Amino acid sequence: MDAIIDKVMANARINGEEFLRLAASADLYQLGFLANAMRTRLHPERMVTFVVDRNINYTDICISGCKFCAFYKAPGDPAGRVLSFDELGDKIRETKELGGTQILLQGGLHPDLPLEFYEEMLRFMKGYGIHVHGFSPPEIHHFASLSSLSTRGVLTRLHEAGLDSMPGGGAEILSNRVRGEIAPRKCSADQWITIMREAHQLGLRTSATMMFGHVETMEDRLEHLQRLRDLQDETNGFTAFIPWPFQPDHTALSHIAKTTAMSYLRMLALSRLFLDNIPNIQASWVTQGPKIAQVSLFFGANDFGSTMIEENVVAAAGVSFRLTRQEIEGLVRSAGFVPRQRLMDYTLVGQA
Repeated sequence: MDAIIDKVMANARINGEEFLRLAASADLYQLGFLANAMRTRLHPERMVTFVVDRNINYTDICISGCKFCAFYKAPGDPAGRVLSFDELGDKIRETKELGGTQILLQGGLHPDLPLEFYEEMLRFMKGYGIHVHGFSPPEIHHFASLSSLSTRGVLTRLHEAGLDSMPGGGAEILSNRVRGEIAPRKCSADQWITIMREAHQLGLRTSATMMFGHVETMEDRLEHLQRLRDLQDETNGFTAFIPWPFQPDHTALSHIAKTTAMSYLRMLALSRLFLDNIPNIQASWVTQGPKIAQVSLFFGANDFGSTMIEENVVAAAGVSFRLTRQEIEGLVRSAGFVPRQRLMDYTLVGQA
């Protein structure tokens, strides 16, 4: 353990075996100390960034049927719906009035909407002059399946229609064994990585996520992080990593105990230590609440994520933390940092 600690403090990359040793044997304070040292080295200024945006789910109709999801509606469910463009426009206008700079656009895997629908939606949204951070790899894979185009072809058309960047959703755990158990109809881990590689090659910056704390092992988490680190070495296209714990309530996996705050902080720190080439790590106040999010700033996180003017997916699992921009700024300041609003690419607002 001393050798691994010395390695981290010398700014040397840890390998998978060392990651597993830290996960098994390091105590919470050791992990926090090491992760905070790396965070300070990468971000020596005492600044914590955040983005003002809104999550818009254009449809809750989905054929995937993931066991961990409490949000989706099956095709034919009368409660399922697709947002009208009028509703979309109202949401964008309100977001801009609140100082928002982007829309996080995601939805279910709808069985009937053609690719042209998404292109028209993007062109409509870009008419409002807002950044569209949209469509996760499973959505891109789904669009390709319906349109008989390649995923690169779909990405190219969406990019030309106005897509500015992509969120890292749908990653869950990038292990084909795990995905086969909890989301067998979604794209595979290999396909997720391929689509992200193609997005980066087309000039689309993306984030990356990990939903942990369900059926996976620590070795599965390592596989996930290794896949991300390897792709980042290749493309340098990821701007940030967001690990967040699975929320079991109202899902088919409701028997699984919720991840504790301590386990979340350990995984956050381990992620910071292993992903030495992804510059930013986001705290998950949406699942952990404001106080643990503050503590996250000393366990590797340098970003407070989004104000989440609207959030539906996690809320459907019974978690409904809400923070305004002013509350985020107050939490950051009381933790001893300077809050700064950013854009998707981490350019500070006012310095674009």
